[in-house]
Parts: sequence; C-alpha cells; structure tokens
Amino acid sequence: MHFFRMILHLLRSRRRSAREIWDTYSLPMRVHLGEIDIFMHLNNGKYFSIMDLGRLDMMVRSGAWQAMRDRGWTGVVSAETISFRKSLKFRQRYNLETKVCGIDERTVFFEQRMVVDGEIFARAFVATRLISENGPLTRDDLVDAFGVPENEPELPDWIHDWRRDNALPSTRRPAWSSWN
Repeated sequence: MHFFRMILHLLRSRRRSAREIWDTYSLPMRVHLGEIDIFMHLNNGKYFSIMDLGRLDMMVRSGAWQAMRDRGWTGVVSAETISFRKSLKFRQRYNLETKVCGIDERTVFFEQRMVVDGEIFARAFVATRLISENGPLTRDDLVDAFGVPENEPELPDWIHDWRRDNALPSTRRPAWSSWN
C-alpha cells in the first residue's frame, strides 16, 4: 500500500511549484483510516513511512529526484530518531514539514516535523545516504550535483554523536546478533 501512496505523491508533487533543495517544504496531510491504531490516533509505526512522502515531495519539486535518476543514484535511510509531543487523531489535518538540516562527509540529514496550526506534534531527524552502482557517494559528489546553500546549515554536535553512537558495523563486516 505504501508503494502506491508514494507513486500518488510522486505524481502530485510534479504538479506543485518548484523550489530549491535547501528550502523548507510543507506538505498538507490528513490522518487516514489505515494509519490509526486502536486508540484512534496515528500509529507510531506509521510516522516514518509518512515522512518518506515529505522527502519525496522535496526531491521531486527541487529537481533532485530527476538528477538522481539521471545519474543512477538511489537513497537509503541509515538512521532515524523521532520525538512525539501530541497525538494526531483520525481525520486530523496537519502539515508535514521537511528541511535538509545539514550534510557531513557522507550523509544528508533531514529534519521533519508534523505540525498542526503552527504547533509541532512530532519531530524526527533522518540520516540518509546516496548510493550509485559504484558505491556510496561523498559530500563532494552531492555538492557537485546540487550545490551548496549560501548559508549552509551547521549540524549540531548531538547529531554527530547520535550518528556515531547509533551506527551498526559496516556491511563489509559481520554484525552478529547476540544479547550477551
């Protein structure tokens, strides 16, 4: 189901106004029946799937989606964290806000918020990597393709710490599951 919703948003985003990749994006949304839990609010497991739609909207409207496709690049999420303030209830309208909050040597970081009438209900930080058939891309590859903003956002220290402390071993090394 999520795949079809992404295709729908891909088509809708193509009709929305073009923006710069470094802008803040806002996508009007509503809590649907398939997203709620038994308590009639947005299920915590749905937030990151919905946030995919905000990043897709950003990529399509900024031209990054086409640039990635032209180069044979794909994106993968490497880490994400979320904080909840208030519940989004069934049929409630909200805006999904998305912004690139920085880039390090190999990762693009997004901040995403679910906002109702200007008030943050949930906020997430998502670390993503872009990959080509030759392997992961570097910061230089990304800057060559998308440029650098006039005032490039500086990542807070806690994001570097979170990324380092939360990371699993490289895919080139084993990562055996052991609870000891």
